[in-house]
Order: sequence, then C-alpha cells, then structure tokens
Amino acid sequence: MKIPKTIFQKSQKGQRAYSLPKEDEAWTSFLPEEKWRRESDVILPEISEIDLTRHFSILERLNMGIDTHFYPLGSCTMKLNPRICEDVAQLPEYKHIHPLAADEMIQGSLEIIHGLIKKLCELCGMSHGTLAPNAGAQGEFVGLRMIQAYHREKKDAKRTQILVPDSAHGTNPASARLCGYEVVTIRSVPETGDVDIEHLKEKLTDQVAALMLTNPNTVGVFSKHILQITQLVHECGGLLYYDGANLNSILNLCRPGEMGFDVMHINLHKTFSTPHGGGGPGGAPILCQEKLAPYLPTPRVVQKDSSYRSVWNTEKSIGQIASFYGNFSVLLKAYMYFQLHGHYGLRKIAEMAVLNANYLKYHLRNCYKVPIKGYCSHEFVLQADRFLEKKIKAFDIVKRLLDYGIHAPTVYFPLIIKECLLIEPTESESKRTLDRFIHVMEKIVQEAKEDPELILEAPHQMPLRRLDEVYAAKFLDLVED
Repeated sequence: MKIPKTIFQKSQKGQRAYSLPKEDEAWTSFLPEEKWRRESDVILPEISEIDLTRHFSILERLNMGIDTHFYPLGSCTMKLNPRICEDVAQLPEYKHIHPLAADEMIQGSLEIIHGLIKKLCELCGMSHGTLAPNAGAQGEFVGLRMIQAYHREKKDAKRTQILVPDSAHGTNPASARLCGYEVVTIRSVPETGDVDIEHLKEKLTDQVAALMLTNPNTVGVFSKHILQITQLVHECGGLLYYDGANLNSILNLCRPGEMGFDVMHINLHKTFSTPHGGGGPGGAPILCQEKLAPYLPTPRVVQKDSSYRSVWNTEKSIGQIASFYGNFSVLLKAYMYFQLHGHYGLRKIAEMAVLNANYLKYHLRNCYKVPIKGYCSHEFVLQADRFLEKKIKAFDIVKRLLDYGIHAPTVYFPLIIKECLLIEPTESESKRTLDRFIHVMEKIVQEAKEDPELILEAPHQMPLRRLDEVYAAKFLDLVED
C-alpha cells in the first residue's frame, strides 16, 4: 500500500478539534502570567475532530505490533500481554497512591512488592532481591555494583576484570565498562555454541571479579558444562552474574541459583509479559544469594509480624538507584502474571517455548543453514548466507518478511554467526502461525532463486520502503518538502 504524501498535510483553515472555556481564568489561572506566550503568529494545524481521529486511527493500523502481527524476534521475547494484568494496574487503589505515602497507608502495595520478590526468589533459587531497577541494563549495573562492593569489603581491589562470552548481549560489556571494569571476552565453541572451557581456564586469574553469563545463551544453547563453569569461577575467587534475558525457557525446569549463580536480573517484559518497547517503562528485579544481600540497593521492604515497612538506610547498601520502589505499575502486571499461571503454568510456558522453537528449527533446516546442530532452547540461529552470490543478505530476507505481515527477527546478532537470523517464536504462538511462518520462509528462498530483485527491493507493501536508517537517526526530518 502506497501512502500519499498528503496524509501528513491535513490542515484546513477554520477547522477545530477542540473547545476551550470562554472565560480566560478557567484555563490560564494555573499558569503564571510570566509564562504566557505573547506572540500571536504561531502556526498550528487546523483540523476537525473526526478528521483528526481518522488520521491517528489510520496511522495506528499502519503499525506492526504483537497484537496484530507475528514477532519471531529472538533475543527479546515478544509475547502476549494479558489484558487482565493491565486492568489490575489501573485499579484506583494502586493507581492513585502517592509514592511518599506513609507505610501504614500503603500496606497492600508493600505486601505486593515483598510478595513478588519472594515468588521470584523461589522461582530462581535465590534468597533476596529488589524490584527497583527500571530496565535490564540498569539491573546489570546494579548487580555488578553489588559484586564490586563485595570484593571491596574483602579488600580484594585487584579484581578488575569481568569475563563475558562472545555470544553475550551487548549490554553485558557495556554495563561492565560503566562500572569501571576491564572486559575480557571468552570464546564460544563454533560447533556447539557453548563456552570454550579451555579458553575460560586461561582467563581465570586472581584479577577476575565475575563472569556474566546467559544460560541458555543467545544461540539457544543450554550449557552442558554450567556446573563446571560456575565451579571454576568460584575456585578462582570470582562471582557469577546471570543475565536473565532468556529465563523464559527454563521457568520451573531449573533455577539459576542451583546452577551456581550469585546474582541475576529478570527482564519482566520478556518473561513476565509486561509491555515491551517504546522506551519503557520497564522493570528488572535483581535477585541474589545471601552473601550479596547486604549490598542490595534501597529501599528494602521487610515484613514484621503481619505488617510491612520500608527500610531506606542499610550500612552496606550501594544506595538508591531509582525513584522510590521502581515502576510500580509494571511490577503489578508481573505479579498478576505470576498469579495467573502459578508455578505449574510457568513451567508449561517454558516447555511450549522450547517446543515451538525446536519445531521451527527442524522444519527450516533444509532451506537455511543451521550452524548450531541439535536441540535448542527457546531460540535458535539460522545462517542466511546461501544467496550472497546474488547479493541477497539476511537484511534483505527480513525486509521481504514485512510484505507477508511478519515482523523481522533479530539480524546480525550474535556477531559470531555470519548473516545471522535469530528466531524466537515464544509459547504464545499457535501451530498454525508457525506453519505459516515456515511456508513464508520457504517461499522467500524460492523467490531468491527465481527473482532476486524482488527480495533486494523489498518491502513492497509497507507505507515506506527502504530507509537509510543511520542517516535518518542522525538527521531526523519531520518537515515535508
């Protein structure tokens, strides 16, 4: 569908989509007079209310969203957001409370914070936690600061290195650098996608503060050597940080704490289906073992008898890292999601996520390269380099997917796989949806053989064709010529 340029030029002189009170005081009394605008030559669009409504409704239908399209994204779980969780977050008893209210006035909210931490700790094999971080990257920062505080208290200042696998999410090394650490990359075994144990042994010195690891990792591999890895790191005096980005695939199947991890974060938008995208708001609870609990940020919510209270000052805490208790509405949605499914339901989520991913991997193995053999966890990697002689790359293939109403999966990540497509169907998707995706992926391969230009010029059905994304980000132009 080609959208005419005039869609953004709807203004008609004399039209209005608003009405303001006639009395000046009714709408100006709240604004100090020195803030009033004195010039009258402001050029604003003039449009009727119905035209304005239709304009934004049309724009809304042009968007791709999880409610309207299949998102086989990979690395960022995109699944159903139950509407009942949204309804709970809008209850006035929660929506209208003030963050500075006294503890005795918000006992229900404090109970939910305390209860969610307890539930997540049970799920992950940890003992203590906080809900304060507002995003996964901030959670990583908090966890690493806690590790830093732990080593400093032990007078172990020489531990200045963080080990990060070459398949890690980009936020891992970024968070380590932000905390002042040197990042040391650990190789993966190309055939299996697992950590290269021998390379890890070479890098384990008395300078290592921690290893940051995602298990299963970014290529969808659950490490067969995880207990050996955690033992090796602990023996050299380091700690283990668990990146919880892929927790969706192991819910109630295994627990990071029992793998040997000391601290971790959970991406609520991935595993607990709080809204994803748009820059937030987010939530990334930090959970830890007993030895790191003293360093958790404040405030802490503690239970005494049948009541709850906030603790704002603790001797060894790294301090406050977010406003109040984090994004409370997001935490409510995650709490409700846990309550909806229970422990049995969460396990079924993990089982179906793994089943769906393996179903796709099996059926796509004949038309795309599968660099990592064997079963996968929640996501898997395809290698789309078979048509490079025709100048068709992974980027071109996912652009063509848009014409079929399927959002593009992650491309070129992890960097260790050439022309990489990272695919994660999640547990939400039906077999019918997966079968259609398989059919479309096979059809694109056939198109690439018979009509390469069709792929190279895709998408054909979207409002906009190919953009220079780097240029557009740097030189945003909102004015039509």
